[in-house]
Amino acid sequence: MKPRRVIGALVGLLSAGVALAAGQIVAALVSQAASPMVAVGETVIDHVPPSVKDFAISTFGKHDKLALLIGMGVVIAILAVLMGIASTKRPMVGYVGLVIFGGAGLLAAVTRPNADKLAVLPSLVAIGAGLAAFEVLIRTQTVEPTGDFSVDRRRFLVSGGAFALAAIVAASASRFLSSAARKAQASRALFRLPKASDVPSAPSGVDLQVPGLSPFYTSNADFYRVDTALIVPKVRSEDWHLKIHGMVDNKIEMDINDLLNRPLIERDITLTCVSNKVGDLLVGNARWLGTLLKPILDEAGVHSKANQIVTRSIDGFTCGTPTKAVMDGRDAMLAVGMNGDPLPLEHGFPVRMVVPGLYGYVSATKWIVDMELTTFDAFDAYWVPRGWSQQAPIKTQSRIDTPRSQVRAGEVPVAGVAWAQHKGIAKVEVRIDDGPWQQAQLSTEDTMDTWRQWLYRWNATSGSHTIQVRATDKTGYTQTGHETPPPPNGATGWHTVSVNVA
Repeated sequence: MKPRRVIGALVGLLSAGVALAAGQIVAALVSQAASPMVAVGETVIDHVPPSVKDFAISTFGKHDKLALLIGMGVVIAILAVLMGIASTKRPMVGYVGLVIFGGAGLLAAVTRPNADKLAVLPSLVAIGAGLAAFEVLIRTQTVEPTGDFSVDRRRFLVSGGAFALAAIVAASASRFLSSAARKAQASRALFRLPKASDVPSAPSGVDLQVPGLSPFYTSNADFYRVDTALIVPKVRSEDWHLKIHGMVDNKIEMDINDLLNRPLIERDITLTCVSNKVGDLLVGNARWLGTLLKPILDEAGVHSKANQIVTRSIDGFTCGTPTKAVMDGRDAMLAVGMNGDPLPLEHGFPVRMVVPGLYGYVSATKWIVDMELTTFDAFDAYWVPRGWSQQAPIKTQSRIDTPRSQVRAGEVPVAGVAWAQHKGIAKVEVRIDDGPWQQAQLSTEDTMDTWRQWLYRWNATSGSHTIQVRATDKTGYTQTGHETPPPPNGATGWHTVSVNVA
């Protein structure tokens, strides 16, 4: 590459880097949600087609948001390089490019559902810092009337090095200056879970203890995370409030003490994401501590025509839950604990909603702050305009956890999990190479709201084999072998694995 282009590329990268770092450090002091990078990223998440979201989740799993940030960084770097190269001939390209770059962040920040009056500040500072850096760096270059290009190397190296260092320091400092993050972490560390009045014990035999089989309880660290928050909302328990309103006789507002003073229960409940493909890992089982929703809504006096509960998280995400699914006696709750600990920040601390039997996008609102009783005709929650169904009960499914690769001939344990929340699993069957279906051994059932482990002892012979599994729930429904993708209301099909036997 010609020296002129190299210098131009560096000018573009340094100016954009200073702009990003300046915006980030101001956002750390004001609000992480107002960060130009975060605001643009969450806007992208809001408008990306469901197929792209599914691809990101299936490809990157819990790192899907990190992948988005990295992808955005690469795109910004490429645009900055092109802008810088163009500005060596026409400096106005750089000025205009930086204003457009910052303006996109500003527009995204002020149009976010949780934007406040300070949302403009990080982007404005980013624009100013980027323009200032560009002005200093562009002045180290000279273009003669003949078109010859020269650069004051010493000034460029000193200025460029200073800006690079400032950007790195600012970006690093923003992580430590985020008061919201520090306060939320401190709040969680001091949060003490009260004792529940109703604590059933899981019966013996719920875990078959087979190597390679998913444990009955999924650890908090391994529990899947799927949400639209690019940066995890940071909420202190002492700042949390919930408003219940809409089609009710009595509006209710509660803080964390009001919630904790209510009777608390512990329940084992398996959650499933609607994006979970057949055989995938977006499902987990945990013990949740919380207070039942039905008594709270009984106090509010829900109107008979209010068939939808719209819940909102602090970042503006909306979720629509059928009212009857909360009021029919199942253990729908406002949860504060997960597997004996306060909710992790990424799983909704301090309070989230948990409703057995429904996919997460229509039931499991994290960082919940608002609950409105309304109708399905009156409001479409976040994912509905994006092609997903308004109502989505979980479909009966099963998964093979082991084996997944080569095994030795002889008796081989084939094992996995099956779930049909709020219906219960009645039977699991396995077949080898399109042979007859053979019934598997089931673990002891905890409740109909949790998954069940299963085990089939296979006398494996050498060669390549195909293993399939299907489950039957307690309503008598047996999984269909017809394969459909997750949209619009959950995947179907039999999980199939190929195994080589040596």
